[in-house]
Amino acid sequence: MAASLNFRATLISLVLLLVLLGGWHIATLSNAGSAPAAPLSAEQAEYLKMLGKEPGVQKAGGFPTPLQMGQTVWKHLSDPFYDRGPNDKGIAIQLAYSLGRVGLGFLLACAVAIPLGFVIGMSPLLRRALDPFIQILKPISPLAWMPLALYTIKDSSASGIFVIFICSIWPMLINTAFGVASVKREWLNVAKTLEVKPLRKAFLVILPAAAPTILTGMRISMGIAWLVIVAAEMLVGGTGIGYFVWNEWNNLSLTNVIFAIGVIGVMGMLLDLAFAQLQKWVAYAD
Repeated sequence: MAASLNFRATLISLVLLLVLLGGWHIATLSNAGSAPAAPLSAEQAEYLKMLGKEPGVQKAGGFPTPLQMGQTVWKHLSDPFYDRGPNDKGIAIQLAYSLGRVGLGFLLACAVAIPLGFVIGMSPLLRRALDPFIQILKPISPLAWMPLALYTIKDSSASGIFVIFICSIWPMLINTAFGVASVKREWLNVAKTLEVKPLRKAFLVILPAAAPTILTGMRISMGIAWLVIVAAEMLVGGTGIGYFVWNEWNNLSLTNVIFAIGVIGVMGMLLDLAFAQLQKWVAYAD
């Protein structure tokens, strides 16, 4: 039954993909031929000169065709690790920079949010005392912290990691506290009856019971972190998939921009699937 359902779902997905590609092809038929060219503006020409590129013309007629996108995808995937200078690196290198920043910021958030969430979840007094601060800080956009981070840290890469830390900490903290506070009283009473020490109780009773909720918070945090790093790299520049998108837009390469958007989506899906698998491993039946 499950195999049949998966097969039908896959078939529907393929049909939808073909419909989308067909609609895209029909919508861009007028661009398939040679379109008239328009001269670059003075600002665009000056920008290309700064990059060491020869100013040419801007293609008029707009959106790329599926064939053009296919050529762009093949070009990037055939040599993803090239490095020809600060503004011309392969997509794998740009992706590695972004994943490195996300991973470091996320791990720092885990190191703070999970232990603190345990303490808050086990102490109703601390939960009530810290709740106003959490509720005030949680809705603040992570990018709003960027100017303060740049001013104090004075390093764009470290500032990006700090922003990932800030955006990742709240879902993990709240879900950890909720999961710990929701552990069944019967289990805690049994541990108390057996005179289990607090540290042993935390690792052998509370952590296994709260693990699915903690992983849910981590999964939400990773999704937010991947969203934020793209926007942060657009602001600070240098390296990363977000910077790649912004740089290719300034280079007037819409095909590269669309390719990067696709890479961002695929990588986000893979990260989410990884955490979904972790959730399955720690799930338990009541």
